[in-house]
Parts: sequence; C-alpha cells; structure tokens
Amino acid sequence: MNKIMAYRRADGSVGIRNYVLVIPVDDISNAAAEGVSKLIQGTLAVPHAYGRLQFGDDLELFFKTMIGTGSNPNVAAAIVIGIEPNWTNKIAEGIAKTGKPVEAFYVEKNGDLKTIEKASRAAIGLVEYATSLKREEVNIEELTISIKCGESDTTSGLASNRVVGRFVEQFVKIGGTVIFGETSELTGAEHIVANRFKRKEDKDKFLKMFNEYQEVIKNYGMDLLGSQPTQGNIAGGLSTIEEKALGNIQKIGNLEIDGALDFAEKPRGKGLYFMNTSSAAAEAVTLFAAAGAVLHLFPTGQGNVIGNPIIPVIKITANPITSSRMSEHIDLDVSGLLQLEKTLDDYAQLLWKKVWETANGKWVKAEILGHKEFVLTKLYRSA
Repeated sequence: MNKIMAYRRADGSVGIRNYVLVIPVDDISNAAAEGVSKLIQGTLAVPHAYGRLQFGDDLELFFKTMIGTGSNPNVAAAIVIGIEPNWTNKIAEGIAKTGKPVEAFYVEKNGDLKTIEKASRAAIGLVEYATSLKREEVNIEELTISIKCGESDTTSGLASNRVVGRFVEQFVKIGGTVIFGETSELTGAEHIVANRFKRKEDKDKFLKMFNEYQEVIKNYGMDLLGSQPTQGNIAGGLSTIEEKALGNIQKIGNLEIDGALDFAEKPRGKGLYFMNTSSAAAEAVTLFAAAGAVLHLFPTGQGNVIGNPIIPVIKITANPITSSRMSEHIDLDVSGLLQLEKTLDDYAQLLWKKVWETANGKWVKAEILGHKEFVLTKLYRSA
C-alpha cells in the first residue's frame, strides 16, 4: 500500500482532495465568500473572524496562513474576496505562485451582490477545471501528514498515541514528511524533544519558541493546571501537564527530528518536523494545513470531534467507551491494544490501511459529518 491515486499539482506537490476554495480576506468579506459557495456547487468557503487592522508579526502570520491555505495541495483552484484590492491581491498572488488558477475580487465600489455575481461566474470555470483533473499514481511518501491529539486520557499515551508513533516511524522511514506541534503541551517533556533534534540550530530554535510560550503564559499569571491539562484530560486520569506531555510525545515514536518550524512555516525537506503551534486543536490543524499537510492523524481519548475544511482528519481512539458512544466520529478503534488482542505493529498496519484509503479518496467521519473547523492563530490584539 505504498502507491496511491492522487492529484499532482503544477508545483509538483501531491494532494488527496480537489477543492475550489473561496477565501475571504477579512471578516466583512465572509458574506460574499459564503454567497458564492451557496450558489456554485463544488466550491468551499472558509469564513473566519480576522483580517482587519492587524499589524506586525500578527499580520504576517495572517498572510502566511491564508496564502498557505490556498496553496495547500488539496486545493485545485482558489477565489479570493476582500474588501479592498491590496490585501486581496497579496493573497491571490501568493497562491498563484504554486501555478494553480486564482481569481481575486473586491467588495469596495461593487457591494456584495455584484461581487458575488462576478466571483460566481469565475467559479463556474474553476469548478469545470477542477473536475476535469484526474488522479494519477504516486508514492504515498510524497504526502505531508500532520499529527495532533485531543481530549487525551490515560489510553492516549498507552495506546492510540503509540499506534500513531509506530505509523510515523514507518512513514518517515520510507521518505514521508510528518509535522507535529502543541508547544505548551510539551511542558515536562521538552528536554526529551530538544535532544531529538539532528541539528543544534533547530534545537536552539525549538527551545526559544518553547520558552517564549512559557513566558507568555507566566506573564498572564496563569497556571497550566485547569487549562492544561483540560478538565476532560483530568477526568480521563491525567493529573498534570507533565503526564500529558509524556503521553503526547509517544506520537513521534523514537524518531529524531529534522527541523523546527515557526507558525505555518513549510518543512524544508522530508522527515519529521516540529511546528510552533497552540495546543487548541482547530488552530493547530489550520496551521499544519497552511504548511502543506494534506491529511491529519488525531488520536483522542475522551472524544474530540474536530475536522478541517481542506484536510481529512482521521480519529483514532483506544478508549472503548469513546469508541462506542461516539462511534460516528471515530475512524479507527485501537482499544484492543490494551487488551492485548493485537500488537502495536498490527494496529499501525490498520492505521496505514486507513491512511491509504483516505488518500485514495475515501471520506473520514469528520468529512461525512461536515466538520470544517478553520481557526486562525492570532498573536496579539489588533490596532
């Protein structure tokens, strides 16, 4: 199962979905973007709450995330709608560098109705283009996969995270690319992660990002207990952030780490990469997708329902209660590992099969249920 049928994009990247994305530049362009997606079948809008009066690093991260989202290999073409031309063109031009078709429209001096009409007419041609594209055979290791857990409990570190870790070891070994993050949730295990980096400069970059995150939390006078671990984590038997972190890092197996990335930064090559992210699930997955991840592996203990507009999110659990009571959200039940019904390698092979099926076009539960959580990371207040 090392060959898949996928979409080869103009820049050489490989996608497993084929969206025509309608991207609002700012909150007040959401209505126009959603208006297009309601009219034109085969388009997908990604409304959000930001994009006005941001500045500095926060604004640069916004552009990086929006351009990265439109540039994701799962996107065949994009329409960008903004209130004014400058920011709209900046995002459209950034996406166009990938070689995919992009159209830009502005609400100023047009209004919503005229903008929706113009963009909808363009969208018809882009949907025709996207639906004419064919999947072709590629190597599965050409994919970029991201990993993050949510609503963890004791079964996560003992089983579901370990299954993901074994899969990640195998995937990276054949030349795949994997991104992990959750900066604050590494508290208590940061020294283990730091010592896994192959290059000193990446270790130093990671520790700088980790320490900066800790300082932000301390400057607000906060204690991670209560928010980290969450109430759900505590109910699931995780009493400290250190316990949570040691279970968290099971997702990267025993691999060394090839690089450290800042928010939405793309990997520089193949291998395993750490990305600086929030531990909030939707924020982290949005950043991973902006960096080029086309599929996400999401172990959950107590049960988390997150999806993403453009990348399928595979849910894995080792908690039999979660698997039973939230079966409509769970793609792979690995609870048998705790009962010694199958080995770690057996379940890693089942996960590999699930990834292979998803990469070939089979929908995951989050897609079927319409979970499209798209949440931008905001660094500080707007002007």
